[in-house]
Amino acid sequence: MSRRPERANVPRSFRWRAYFAFGLLACAAVGLIWRAVNLQLVNHSFLSGQGDARFTRVVSISAHRGMITDRYGEPLAVSTPVDSVWVNPKQIAAVTDQIPRLAAALHLDAQALERRVTSNLDREFLYVVRHLPPAEAQKIKDLGIPGVYLAREYERYYPAGEVAGQLLGFTDVDDAGQEGIELAFDHWLAGEDGEKRVIQDGYGRVVQDVESIRPARPGRDLVLSIDLRLQYLAYRELKRAVQEQRARSGSIVVLDVQTGEVLAMVDQPAFNPNDRDRRQPDLYRNRAATDIFEPGSSIKPFFVAAGLTSGQYSDRSIIDTSPGYIKVGAKIFPDEHDLGRVDIATILAKSSNVGMARIALSLSPELIWTTLTDVGFGRVTASGYPGESAGLLSNYEHWRPIGIATMSHGYGISVTPLQLAHAYATLGSFGVLRPITLLRVDSPPAGERVLSGRVCRELIGMLESVVVAEGATGKKAAIPGYEVAGKTGTARLATAGGYSTSLYMSVFAGVAPASHPRLAAAVVIDEPEAGQYYGGDVAAPVFSAVVGSALRLIGIPPDEQIAVPADEQPSSARLDRATGTLARR
Repeated sequence: MSRRPERANVPRSFRWRAYFAFGLLACAAVGLIWRAVNLQLVNHSFLSGQGDARFTRVVSISAHRGMITDRYGEPLAVSTPVDSVWVNPKQIAAVTDQIPRLAAALHLDAQALERRVTSNLDREFLYVVRHLPPAEAQKIKDLGIPGVYLAREYERYYPAGEVAGQLLGFTDVDDAGQEGIELAFDHWLAGEDGEKRVIQDGYGRVVQDVESIRPARPGRDLVLSIDLRLQYLAYRELKRAVQEQRARSGSIVVLDVQTGEVLAMVDQPAFNPNDRDRRQPDLYRNRAATDIFEPGSSIKPFFVAAGLTSGQYSDRSIIDTSPGYIKVGAKIFPDEHDLGRVDIATILAKSSNVGMARIALSLSPELIWTTLTDVGFGRVTASGYPGESAGLLSNYEHWRPIGIATMSHGYGISVTPLQLAHAYATLGSFGVLRPITLLRVDSPPAGERVLSGRVCRELIGMLESVVVAEGATGKKAAIPGYEVAGKTGTARLATAGGYSTSLYMSVFAGVAPASHPRLAAAVVIDEPEAGQYYGGDVAAPVFSAVVGSALRLIGIPPDEQIAVPADEQPSSARLDRATGTLARR
């Protein structure tokens, strides 16, 4: 049977409906093809951009700050990973019932958080809490609240705490240096954040890293000259002294004579840079570098250095201090006792104001000024420490006799503890001024000769008498096994209308071992109120404890074990330690 008759039996209306359906399908297919072509070729850029805008993001890659270490690699400041919680106000506003959950987890006030969110609906980024430990931040993430995200950041941690607080300073919440070493070397320590393009899902979770736009550059590590062992030692002894003497504050600086490196720099009272909630701005400054004071008798060796340089005096010179006072203009400068005719070593040992005034008034003001400026007074050191003071030293053209006499025993001139230690380090290096550095140096710098070696050797020999001579002011600075050369200082503090009769600054500065100096240190105790205030009673014991232990820690043998070349002997007149007098050779 043929098929043609069968088709003839198909109703005509059905065939038209079939054609119509087929036509619709064909049109739909053509439309889909056209739409696909349009999407892939015509509007591809626009649509791709729209997709990227919704799911592709450029995110920051945090770079950690460089580590600060002491000279032996012990960490002083490190950056630890933390997470900060932020929200997209538009997204979290859509689920306001979740805000109390978030607030409770972060220990925040729910109403205050809701106000912050609803008042920033025009923003897409809002910090809620900064610097949470990763474990705590993960708990926030596990809540699964839409619009809540974590950002990886770094927070500074200081392992030594307040032992090096003022020296190191601290960083702000964005890890930028604000004080101390952190500020001075911020350009070196700071890293540079990177960027990458990622694909995120609808919940803001990263699905795929697309490309690296800019890699993160970590900050560079910084190696300081500080010896953390000596820093702890100086901190302990200074804190003990300030507490026992009920002093207002104190500072100590220990320098390496051969290199100019700062081995320890400590202040009291101190602060802990890790405790961000209890920081007190008045404790931030590093008094050792920024605070100035009148040094009292600790300045006297440098007037003697000027006298020795002039050729008018030597270690054999005799000065008449009778009748125990000197009148300059309308001012009388007395000694505690009439010493009569004595040598310069005795003037230093007994801290005679009369003897020093006679020496100073016999010298050219220009020579005195040149000597003081050459050893670093009146100018900042090369340390680069932020806020370091240059002290106060007026030009000699403005000096008058009464001012010279006053300055010769430590008034009318102001210095920092760092400057004072630097000046004594110059004596210890036999007249070579080396730049102060807070960074470790691998080879000693050449330095600049500012005093003759002969002058410094004679002066160091005289300064030994300050520690061992009978009735000397600095006997408590003695270090068993080592010879010490130094000078005490006790200065009345300036107050409104003159100088206080009850407030003092106690000072001791010196070098050790005197036979071949390696360490120089300056100790300053401000306003001791426990009954003692002389530098020899308050500051000298701290010098002895710190420098004595430091010499042993760094392996400096006792003096009797040191073979010192003849041309490096401190003085042509060696001190007889049994009698406390200079023995001529």
